[in-house]
Amino acid sequence: MRTAGCDTVIDARDLAVVGISEIVSHLPKIYSRFRTLVSAIDQRRPVLGIVIDSPAFNWRVARQLKHRGIPVVYYVTPQFWAWRQGRVRLLKKYVDKLLVIFPFEQDFYRGRGLDAEFVGHPLAEITASALSREAFAAEHQMDAAKVWITLMPGSRRKEVRMNLPTILEAADRLGSDYEYVLPVAPTLDRSFLSELIGKRRVMLVPETLPALSLSRAAIVASGTATVEAAMMGTPFVMVYRVSPVTFALGRPLVKVPHFAMVNLIAGKRVIPELVQDDFTAEKVVAEIRPLLTETTERQEMLAGLEKVRLLLKGAQSSDNRGAAERAADIILAMLPAAANLRIQSQAT
Repeated sequence: MRTAGCDTVIDARDLAVVGISEIVSHLPKIYSRFRTLVSAIDQRRPVLGIVIDSPAFNWRVARQLKHRGIPVVYYVTPQFWAWRQGRVRLLKKYVDKLLVIFPFEQDFYRGRGLDAEFVGHPLAEITASALSREAFAAEHQMDAAKVWITLMPGSRRKEVRMNLPTILEAADRLGSDYEYVLPVAPTLDRSFLSELIGKRRVMLVPETLPALSLSRAAIVASGTATVEAAMMGTPFVMVYRVSPVTFALGRPLVKVPHFAMVNLIAGKRVIPELVQDDFTAEKVVAEIRPLLTETTERQEMLAGLEKVRLLLKGAQSSDNRGAAERAADIILAMLPAAANLRIQSQAT
């Protein structure tokens, strides 16, 4: 967004907090950033507001925009279908248009009286790396003859601290017959990861997609990375852990049969989910071993991942536009009406 000319008022990285209990200590900073953004809205008076993801923060931003007579578009909508479904009323009250990235979200929100449109998932457009296995191995001092396993513990320091130690313990149990590669998320730094990894042979690399596409299998923390693995056709085990307090408070609110987005999209269990107490090194090893050779489990998972890929591409089958282009076209078409609405609001 900065590259495209966006003037950054606050940085979204300052809001990157995972978990209910973890948010409490960050509330003063988050509220300060919120007030800064609201002041900028008052000064600049936009004709349209676009909020993206980050529901705990953005529905409050949407409310402030709506109170000022500014129409609101929500792109990458909150996962209220998964938990706290009562909060859909907030979207209905403060948001004019929902642009959703999962196919089942359109029906969910439309069934509750919201103007929702499935624009496709941005990751449905990604393709496997053209880099050869030999070239990747040479660049990162890896053994091309070994089977590779990608490790993806998350993109925030807190979740990495919760997930990576158990992932590394699983790698220890699998042994040195495999090469382990860990893509470094932009929100993390190598020194932080190196401290957790210690003397283990885990190769830190800058890009996710080549690592996934060239690996035999992966261990992936719940989140966007699971969709990336599905798009690359890489069999994987989904893992995740939060603090006991966060899990105890949040688990009763979850209203869906699966934790993994891949399983929700497919409507069935495609990949194993190891969450909280089920997330142990022993269980990770037991689930990933069958994926490392030509087994029935591997072939069934590959078929399931292909189904997910096709479902996410579905909205784009009639044209060549990507999800972001479709979203942008819808938003641009709204601008004249949005400008008129603001003029009417100011007149009254």
